[in-house]
Amino acid sequence: MTTLTDRPHSALLVIDAQLGVLDGSFQRDEVIANITSLVDKARAADVPVVWIQHSSEYLPIGSDAWQWVPELVQNESEALVHKTYADSFEDTDLEQVLAAATIGRVFVAGAQSDECIRSTIHGAIVRGYDVTLVGDAHTTEDQSEWGAPTPDKVIAHTNLYWQYHRAPGRVAAVTTTEDVDFSE
Repeated sequence: MTTLTDRPHSALLVIDAQLGVLDGSFQRDEVIANITSLVDKARAADVPVVWIQHSSEYLPIGSDAWQWVPELVQNESEALVHKTYADSFEDTDLEQVLAAATIGRVFVAGAQSDECIRSTIHGAIVRGYDVTLVGDAHTTEDQSEWGAPTPDKVIAHTNLYWQYHRAPGRVAAVTTTEDVDFSE
């Protein structure tokens, strides 16, 4: 139901699945296994996988921390978007990548739930995309020392509010890795 005309296809966005982002994240191994399953499902269904890679002073380009986690392997044919802001659309070519593939619906997985995931799902829906957050395929680190809720609560809250998010002519949804259906 996207508001983007002539954009009937779906894509999987894998956000910041990098060593320096996922190191120490809540349920890291389970989340990476779910992302791996999603990537496999997308490839089997000929759904584009778009890899989004963050860089910053803490994730310098080319550093070990900047690299993908070893469990996930990007195919050379799959799009790679480099970003420096939380919203994967901000000052990147993500919109052009999706438009070229006539993508109107995105499935979102990766890290971190309370920053880049949150910013990207909101950024996508305001740009006209239907957005499905894969609720068991995103994670965050523990920032409760600085007053944030524990990671399990951050993830649960993100899933809760996105499940009920609404926008005219667009769909926001939350599903599990097992229930992802790229054909809908």
